[in-house]
Amino acid sequence: MTHNNERSPAAIQDFYEEDFAWCYGCGRLNNQGHHFQTRWNQGETLTEYLPSPEHIAIPGFVYGGLLASLLDCHSTGSAALALYHRMGHEPGDAAPVPRCVTASLKIDYVKPTPLGSVLSVRGHIVEMGTRKVIVHSELYARSDVCVRCEAVLVVAPDTMTSHS
Repeated sequence: MTHNNERSPAAIQDFYEEDFAWCYGCGRLNNQGHHFQTRWNQGETLTEYLPSPEHIAIPGFVYGGLLASLLDCHSTGSAALALYHRMGHEPGDAAPVPRCVTASLKIDYVKPTPLGSVLSVRGHIVEMGTRKVIVHSELYARSDVCVRCEAVLVVAPDTMTSHS
């Protein structure tokens, strides 16, 4: 999938409907959450995050659970971006954004992820159906690939909203 924007300033998570904006990882309405944000960047998806000192596994390295959360939310955001784009929309359009949830998340920790630098997750849409999207991502610390991920995402069922 290609995308014409050099870099979209708008993160898809900023446009999730209120029922779907509470995720601890990426929900804009969760005051205690991480607020991960995913956007288009030169034909791929991008999420950047600077872990805090308390996100430690052992001195100097990031806790793997945080990395899994980052990749999970990046993947759901990437799937939402791809589906929304296929519908002819971009973040900020008036149309509702499809909200995806994780059906499968495969994480390969390639090398320890150092604490103290911005982490960049870059994703590629490798398959897209009507309700299912497969995203491959790599998490970088500086220029090193530290984690690889394959995620299968599906459009959230109506039963997940508070008014269904």
